[in-house]
Amino acid sequence: MTELTRPRAAIFDWDNTLIDSWAIIHDAMNVTLGAMGHSLWSYDDTITRVRRSLREAFPEMFGERWEEARDIFYGRFRAIHLDALKALPGAESLIARLAGQGIWLGIVSNKNGDHLRAEARHLGWERYFGRIVGATDAPRDKPAPDPVHMALNGSGIAPSGEVWFVGDTAIDMECAKNSGCVPVLVRETAPTEGEFASPKVFHFRDHATLESLVRGWGAPISN
Repeated sequence: MTELTRPRAAIFDWDNTLIDSWAIIHDAMNVTLGAMGHSLWSYDDTITRVRRSLREAFPEMFGERWEEARDIFYGRFRAIHLDALKALPGAESLIARLAGQGIWLGIVSNKNGDHLRAEARHLGWERYFGRIVGATDAPRDKPAPDPVHMALNGSGIAPSGEVWFVGDTAIDMECAKNSGCVPVLVRETAPTEGEFASPKVFHFRDHATLESLVRGWGAPISN
């Protein structure tokens, strides 16, 4: 594959792919760390360390007390996340244009599924997505392929080279590889040589740049 072509479906990561949530995560993480007697993280620490779902990361971080830490984290998160929720610039325009092209859209995130869907409702974005899959919804979380299969369920489309997986981190590109989808990286910095152990990663510096590709397709075509 030498160029990114029109897909039949596009699966999106959520946090920091479509919405800006680092400040929310950082706040809830430090409240949790402080309550559990751990050193607090810098903002950069949070950006670097938060990748896996809570059910995978917290047992390693907090041992036998991980469920206590989970409850603290979610309590703080629920208290602040909707009020602080912000869409990334150009995100809604991109997904609206893809949906307008007749492309099936889904979400696969390692955020708690209930919180994820509450945020989508809060933004009024549920109408764009055929299915919204969060952590613990599938037997295994991203980067396993399970949530991608769940997100595509009912679409009549199987994970393949006709499906984009759009995200901002290595775990998203790994999930694309594991599920047989096309890895699409949306972040300001281009991938470095050897950064991703996956097939060709298509990089776009922002949503507007990716949307310009979609706009160039012209009128929608049926799948």
